[in-house]
Amino acid sequence: MKLHTAAILLLFWLGIFTVHTVKGKFATREEHRNCSTLHLWQLNIRNLVSYEKQQVPTDAIMFITAKGIRICVRANQPWVKTAVKRIDERRAAK
Repeated sequence: MKLHTAAILLLFWLGIFTVHTVKGKFATREEHRNCSTLHLWQLNIRNLVSYEKQQVPTDAIMFITAKGIRICVRANQPWVKTAVKRIDERRAAK
């Protein structure tokens, strides 16, 4: 009986430790909001709702999609300039 109780307690504590560790990793990742990795492909402008300009560590634009996903791209690409202009136009129309 004691072994059974000890096993249950051990599983309980391992579960709490795992949840705490995973939650901590996601919280840290959410706070980390700079463009250290740049994506190379062109995004669908219709899915973009906002953007943030980044200059450190590189000159980039962080686009934010309707689902809240943040994607960094190089700021000097022609399609990026068009996307920023369209987002600004949508904001002005509201």
